[in-house]
Amino acid sequence: MEANAGLIAGSHQMNQLVVIPGDGVKPLNSVNSEMCQICGDEVGVSENGDLFVACNECGFPVCRPCYEYERKDGNQSCPQCKSRYKRQKGSPRVEGDEEEDDVDDLDNEFKALPQQQTTEEMLQGHMSYGRGDEENVHVVTPGLPLLTNGQEGVDPNEIPPEHHALVIPSHKRVHPMSDDFSGDHSLSMDPTKDPSAYGYGSVAWKERLESWRHKQEKMSIMMTEGAQHFSDGKGGGDYGADGPDAPLTDESRQPLSRKIPIASSKINPYRMIIIIRLAVLGIFLRYRILNPVKNAYGLWLTSVICEIWFAFSWILDQFPKWFPINRETYLDRLSLRYERDGESQLSSVDIYVSTVDPLKEPPLVTANTVLSILAVDYPVDKVSCYVSDDGAAMLTFEALAETSEFARKWVPFCKKFSIEPRAPEMYFAQKIDYLKDKVQPTFVKDRRAMKREYEEFKVRINALVAKAHKMPEEGWTMQDGTPWPGNNTRDHPGMIQVFLGHSGGHDTDGNELPRLVYVSREKRPGFNHHKKAGAMNSLVRVSAVLTNAPFLLNLDCDHYINNSKALREAMCFMMDPLVGKRVCYVQFPQRFDGIDIHDRYANRNTVFFDINLRGLDGVQGPVYVGTGCVFRRQALYGYDPPMKNNSSKKSSCCCGPRKKSKASKTKRMDSDKKKLNRTESNVSAFSLEGIEEGLEGYENEKSAIMSQKSFEKRFGQSSVFIASTLAENGGVPEAASPAALLKEAIHVISCGYEDKTDWGKEIGWIYGSVTEDILTGFKMHARGWRSIYCMPPRAAFKGSAPINLSDRLNQVLRWALGSVEIMLSRHCPIWYGYGGGLKFLERVAYINTIVYPLTSIPLLAYCTLPAVCLLTNKFIIPEISNFASLFFISLFISIFATGILEMRWSGVGIDEWWRNEQFWVIGGVSAHLFAVFQGLLKVLAGIDTNFTVTSKTSDDEEFGELYAFKWTTLLIPPTTLLVINMIGVVAGISDAINNGYQSWGPLFGKIFFAFWVIVHLYPFLKGLMGRQNRTPTIVVVWSVLLASIFSLLWVRIDPFLPKTKGPNLQQCGINC
Repeated sequence: MEANAGLIAGSHQMNQLVVIPGDGVKPLNSVNSEMCQICGDEVGVSENGDLFVACNECGFPVCRPCYEYERKDGNQSCPQCKSRYKRQKGSPRVEGDEEEDDVDDLDNEFKALPQQQTTEEMLQGHMSYGRGDEENVHVVTPGLPLLTNGQEGVDPNEIPPEHHALVIPSHKRVHPMSDDFSGDHSLSMDPTKDPSAYGYGSVAWKERLESWRHKQEKMSIMMTEGAQHFSDGKGGGDYGADGPDAPLTDESRQPLSRKIPIASSKINPYRMIIIIRLAVLGIFLRYRILNPVKNAYGLWLTSVICEIWFAFSWILDQFPKWFPINRETYLDRLSLRYERDGESQLSSVDIYVSTVDPLKEPPLVTANTVLSILAVDYPVDKVSCYVSDDGAAMLTFEALAETSEFARKWVPFCKKFSIEPRAPEMYFAQKIDYLKDKVQPTFVKDRRAMKREYEEFKVRINALVAKAHKMPEEGWTMQDGTPWPGNNTRDHPGMIQVFLGHSGGHDTDGNELPRLVYVSREKRPGFNHHKKAGAMNSLVRVSAVLTNAPFLLNLDCDHYINNSKALREAMCFMMDPLVGKRVCYVQFPQRFDGIDIHDRYANRNTVFFDINLRGLDGVQGPVYVGTGCVFRRQALYGYDPPMKNNSSKKSSCCCGPRKKSKASKTKRMDSDKKKLNRTESNVSAFSLEGIEEGLEGYENEKSAIMSQKSFEKRFGQSSVFIASTLAENGGVPEAASPAALLKEAIHVISCGYEDKTDWGKEIGWIYGSVTEDILTGFKMHARGWRSIYCMPPRAAFKGSAPINLSDRLNQVLRWALGSVEIMLSRHCPIWYGYGGGLKFLERVAYINTIVYPLTSIPLLAYCTLPAVCLLTNKFIIPEISNFASLFFISLFISIFATGILEMRWSGVGIDEWWRNEQFWVIGGVSAHLFAVFQGLLKVLAGIDTNFTVTSKTSDDEEFGELYAFKWTTLLIPPTTLLVINMIGVVAGISDAINNGYQSWGPLFGKIFFAFWVIVHLYPFLKGLMGRQNRTPTIVVVWSVLLASIFSLLWVRIDPFLPKTKGPNLQQCGINC
């Protein structure tokens, strides 16, 4: 696949394929292999005239001054392998050096080594083989040196010097970038001595070697048994190879991750208070049902129905959080296991970035996301970035071309200085000491130059945006005069452009860059393109044809990689030999930039990401939230996970497996036979005959593989893509022609490719809801897959969130509408997926995810009750005794205790928890309410609602968008609630003033109820009033309330009017 070979545009149905030529790539000079990786100067030579080697373990190139500085003022260790620097000849001693002679003579040291020490060092060299970057390192295997060319009985003193064996001790590493291994790098053995003096052939050496081999065999057996132990479902899935007798000499064999349970001192009180609250809630509801209010029966009945629904909703939300866990990853073990001998065996990852409207999703935001992907800390040949432009905008295309050119300078800068984050806009905007932990002298100079380059890049992008606001009458044209194929956004061919690839994709230092591919799927009138879900499925097919990585990462255009090791974090789960095979995706929490410090509208959604999803991780895994998720490609293709041995499983009331019916077992057996063809993936990517021939020998060939017709019905009519689905480990055949692959890629993104297939039904992103993420994850869990929740210390991804009230409500409306659509579809968790692998608590969590919009109806009624009670002088609760009041007090105490203990084990702050409670009421009485009615209209009446792309723009002024007022009908219900409750408070106080002190007792309960509503709607009120530069909103609210109350008191008291006494009607009568 050649970079900048030109834009490929075409339509499979119209049999058209056009290649628009692009500019070539200039050749770059090769990298200097003897430069210091800290300061950039030459490494230099040692006092013996050899190439200076600072680290004897990995040979990381460091010059003498940087070596001396690191030993004296640094951490005294190698920046690459972290091993402690040894004192070189002529170097002054520092604290921590071993007691040794002032002269570092390797010959003397080698001869002075005792036999046992030599043996240990040789064994250590043998066991550490393959760790780190050891390319071009010459290691002599232990054994008796051949000094006489096989001759026996030769006097050692008569052997010519040129026949002496040359030995490089295994504890001495040669510079990996140097090809000069002559001279004093090798040491000659003294032929007069017995070879056992050097450790060769000695009994101790043989015993140690046999012991090492025994430990390796034992570890292999334990790994096999651990995998069987996990597959048997006996628990301890992440600890199968970490037994008490497991040898710890080879860390690369240890688990790549582990579960960290919540401390019992935190989780046990939390579970106890949940049980107590459940019991108190039952007693409270019993009392409420058995004690109706006769003079306000309607109000009482309404309140009881609402309270019963609230109790049911709380149970759905609470119990999936019963088993919260934390996870820890070991990135060093991942490197030791999969990055040995200088060759990376990490799996490839295809990264998807989706965008639609470049005016609402600015190209600069998308460019920063792409740049952070290209600079990720992962092997460059294993990363491919696909940008989906579903709006076919030439602005996005040109901005991506500029981004690919700037990446040639940005990526080497990031990797040279290990900066974080690797999105330039966010990096340069950080208000921190950017010199912290930076030791390279050229860093300041290079940073200033790179900031200037980025500012010039921003100017070029801004110029493209300014030009794109007004489209010419003849349409957009490319630089060579060719009309832009996407001038009609609703009728255009598919387009693919490879900006960076194997050929031409190099940075300014000559290093290869990850692939960067622009994709715009074909669109024609009369086809249902399924919005974002359809675009994601197109990316799945294109990437399968061009690169076919076994794992996928999808990101929104405004979610950049904040942690350059995020992919490695995910691979610690996906590539773990014990738990990885059954993991369908690894979900990362969403973190956001640009949110006001008070988080007025709960944009961070901390309670959901830090409490709910951590609870689900202990059951079957978190739900898919739409971005920041690494998928297993085979799971997206609708395959079932590897089968478990169910013979030793026990039933469980909550999370355990269920007894399956005979039909279900037969179905799973057939599915298992179908999965056999996935393991035999060494076939040609262009022939299905080879696939069928490779499966000969199975007991039942008809049930072991689907016919070509069945494959085409499931995956579509592309033999290249079908063959790629069977390659479990991914990859594209080396003999494949780039031109043929690009032609096939145009075919799989044609608008009619998915017709009469399982795409969107059982494969890929599932159609039928605007929240395709929830539905897609649910289908995977229903097949028996599990997901993982990964929360690294440094947030993996960060994005932007709408901080304006109207935009935030519209976003919540879209989420709630998608839940209603799922609830009214055949994929509703209430009745779908039984007999599969979905666990009970996971199903409860999905049910809560789709029914929560229905809570808006009882919530709206419940928030209206205080005003009605105050205006009618009635109440929903009868006069209660002191004993009955304990029920209410116990309920309130249990509610607060649950929240406090939940914050204790999760680490969520009380301010974040309170903001979440407030916005639950705000969104419930506005967006959720509208979503229920819009969903009913869409499903029952066929009236569709338009999908609104959330704007990623913001004012130049910080948080300026927060105070902008945008009218929408979503504001009507909460505004009405605020007004009527405030009027009710005023009317209630007025009535109490008129009726005397005996009316104040019942009034307090009603006013407390009304204030509960007003306090929860307070952020909404602040949003309505906009910016208050001088007068805080709370002052305005209290001023209105107090003014109304004092006005009533004024009318009641009338102190300045003369008081006149009327006639005595009892004495005079009415005619007096």
